[in-house]
Amino acid sequence: MTGFEPAAAGLAAAAAAVEEVLAALPEPGDRSPGQRAEAAAAFDGVRALRVRFLDAHVEEVYDRLTDGRATRLRLDALVEAAGERFPWLVPGAALLAGERGRAQGAKEGREIDQGIFLRAVLRSDVAGPHLLDAMLHPTPRALALLPEFQRSGVFASESVHLERRDGVARLTLCRDDCLNAEDERQVDDMETAVDLALLDPSVRAGLLRGGPMSHPRYRGRRVFSAGINLKSLHAGEISLVGFLLRRELGYLSKIYRGVRTDACWHSPRTEKPWVAAVDTFAIGGGTQVLLVFDHVLAAADSYLSLPAAAEGIVPGAGNLRLARFAGPRLSRQVILGGRRVWAAEPEARTLVDEVVPPELLDAAIERALDRFTADGEAVVANRRMLNLAEEPPEAFRRYLAEFALQQALRLYGADVVAKSGRFAGGAR
Repeated sequence: MTGFEPAAAGLAAAAAAVEEVLAALPEPGDRSPGQRAEAAAAFDGVRALRVRFLDAHVEEVYDRLTDGRATRLRLDALVEAAGERFPWLVPGAALLAGERGRAQGAKEGREIDQGIFLRAVLRSDVAGPHLLDAMLHPTPRALALLPEFQRSGVFASESVHLERRDGVARLTLCRDDCLNAEDERQVDDMETAVDLALLDPSVRAGLLRGGPMSHPRYRGRRVFSAGINLKSLHAGEISLVGFLLRRELGYLSKIYRGVRTDACWHSPRTEKPWVAAVDTFAIGGGTQVLLVFDHVLAAADSYLSLPAAAEGIVPGAGNLRLARFAGPRLSRQVILGGRRVWAAEPEARTLVDEVVPPELLDAAIERALDRFTADGEAVVANRRMLNLAEEPPEAFRRYLAEFALQQALRLYGADVVAKSGRFAGGAR
């Protein structure tokens, strides 16, 4: 096995040679088919070297970035530190700045190298658990807002409105102009809201529901979520680290596994039960969210879908979790075939716990919350054991490792660029 320093020097030289090739070519969006093939061949060569280097040295790289794992770095801080210290391994700030502001189809695809790096980190039995643990800690934003939330019981942001009432943290998705389609702003707001709900000791359970829309097609109606914001994706504003991976390792993981608080000796995380209520539809990421909730209600006229094949991307951890609920056949019909599952269908009962007429949904939500808060400690202990049995952390980590690279590759697929452009013109 080649030592770290000689292997690093060889990789640095190869990375510099690739940059010389790219510098001689037009901008990515202006290249001919032959020039695109030349750039792809250059990237393929150096990326193969990166994979081999990380196979041998990822734990040493991670230890150098985290002071031997004495420092916790979240995803964004980790890739930023790697780009600064090892720019031949992970793109540095200057290269990423060159991508920023470009449409997805006009980018060089530097995030693929972040995917290679993060796959190796997450695959490591040493580095991977350390990174997952770092992502379960409260965000600095949430810690700064916590005293005011405990006093007022309200947190209002661009994407989410959080109100504590009767021991329940009621999260309302409020991107009324875009049918609660998710972008990086919403992911940050959601993680902040989830942290606040989990950190406030007076909160016994959480509720997530979509708010009324101003969108012309659904004006005045509640909508749960239209999934990923395809306009933002087409515009190049959906990032691998800040959206796709932070979403899975941030607020979704915290809903499922709790927030790291070290509050007591017998549990390092604070966990609470969560209820979700679906109005109108839960598309794509909206359905992914439901798979980490303890109890899901749906209006009888609503539907769920994961249009992964239509969009061209991987639906987060949906591939890991959906079959656990719906079985392998229905999962393939939904993910590969684009099937919508209407709440009124018998098959929907594998994905939702209660289906009620829209006018009765409010009352059904309150009954469900009463059940989950009546036996709080027993509910928390049993949900923890259920989640551990159904999705061991190691299984989740192995899945996310491969997801990091496959989703990075999908982001820059020609089909994804074309499809996101078509979808971006309207609301589904």
